[in-house]
Amino acid sequence: MSINSKTQELKKRMQVVLQGGGEKAVEKQKSIGKLTARERILELLDQDSFHEYDLFVQHSGKDFDMDKKILPGDGVVTGTGTINGYPVCIYAQDFTVAGGSLGFMHAKKICKIMDHALALKTPIIGINDSGGARIQEGVNALAGYGDIFFRNTMASGVIPQISVILGPCAGGAVYSPALTDFVFVVDKISNMFITGPDVIKTVLGEEISKEDLGGARVHAEIAGNAHFFAESEQECFEQIKDLFTYIPWNNTKKAEPFPSKSPKIREYKISSVFPTDPAKPYDVRSVIKSIVDNSDFLEIQELFAPNIVIGFARMNGDTCGFVANQPNALAGVLDCNSSDKAARFIRFCDAFNIPIITLVDLPGYLPGIDQEHAGVIRHGAKILYAYSEATVPKITVILRKAYGGGYIAMCSSHLKADFVFAWPTAEIAVMGPEGAANIIFRKEITSSDNPEQTRKEKIEEYKQKFANPYVAASYGYVDAVIQPNDTRSYINHALEITKNKVQVNPYKKHGLPPF
Repeated sequence: MSINSKTQELKKRMQVVLQGGGEKAVEKQKSIGKLTARERILELLDQDSFHEYDLFVQHSGKDFDMDKKILPGDGVVTGTGTINGYPVCIYAQDFTVAGGSLGFMHAKKICKIMDHALALKTPIIGINDSGGARIQEGVNALAGYGDIFFRNTMASGVIPQISVILGPCAGGAVYSPALTDFVFVVDKISNMFITGPDVIKTVLGEEISKEDLGGARVHAEIAGNAHFFAESEQECFEQIKDLFTYIPWNNTKKAEPFPSKSPKIREYKISSVFPTDPAKPYDVRSVIKSIVDNSDFLEIQELFAPNIVIGFARMNGDTCGFVANQPNALAGVLDCNSSDKAARFIRFCDAFNIPIITLVDLPGYLPGIDQEHAGVIRHGAKILYAYSEATVPKITVILRKAYGGGYIAMCSSHLKADFVFAWPTAEIAVMGPEGAANIIFRKEITSSDNPEQTRKEKIEEYKQKFANPYVAASYGYVDAVIQPNDTRSYINHALEITKNKVQVNPYKKHGLPPF
């Protein structure tokens, strides 16, 4: 047989496989606003960069007439390509083929591309769109999930792992995204849950829709399982591309530098975004934008636990991670969810050589029976652990309130922050002036002829003594009290001189964070 005839045979075989589940299945996929698996990959990667592998892999199922079925590519597309010119490994489940269900060979393809990613030190992107485990393959399907979870764990902290939920992701399948670094969801398209609505109705007698149980907004706002929320698949892909401009390709590198740009002072000027009234809330994101390059800030988990803000920005061209209390939400207090949110982000930054800048303005941890019973002690300790363990440059700026355990937790000098700066508006104390005065001066207030007037006087006395940064500065807990307009300059200088910081923690197999 000639080379030409062999080539023609290859093209015919490729044509069959590239059709996926067939014309009707593809039309159904697109009718609900979903792209096909290959279209998604091509939309996300740089033009003409995708190279597909294992195109002709077939399933290994024998039971329940599976031996009579042909599943092109076994329902998953795998390969490599580039984003912004840098290599990535990628896979996308094909819902048009057997509902994207995961069988043994399907999982083997995913594991193979994950192994490539880890060996080549490139990010791995997984696009999830699957009905779950392929029941006809029994324990082999479960084995496939286990193999994937193991690789997720081994790759953690070595290469960035991105999960994109663009369809159903149910049962055991949800644990792979949960083990990755960033999860992207799209409104009215993404669904994640351990047990679906039908199971819940059967077991508990409760009725709930897929969207209300595990839709994109639920995971972005309530459960906190998603890091980025988009209105369309195209918007989701743009978010991923944007994220990749901020993070390094593996844990041996730093994120690619960009030309330094000044903040947009007309739109984000500290004196105009930060209130003079110490009791007035404000949006800390405006403060971040007033000091970072070009006022560009990529916020992460924007809709979840809004009392703390996390995300990436650049200072003098280099990526930094920002953690900031948000006075606009619950006065910026720390609670169970915000502690989890910040702690995981801090650990990502530390794993991938990204300096951490912390902006502090909080009255402490959220009090209440619900929080205590939800384990705020355990959850709150996570942020202490994450900051203490981190060895990247850590710079803290105290903007206003820093009370009690919240002061310590938000990367204080006691958790080995490299530099702690404070604005003149900073208030560093065990608790707020009102509560402290009521405890310290209780006898004097109650025995006074005018208790209310005495209370006001004692509150003012406490403010004069402690509600300022100078007492902490006198002990060296604050390195410099700075003018707000000098914040960018001080942070940039601190980042420059800590650029080659080397900190080695005590040898151990691993620590025991308060999971």
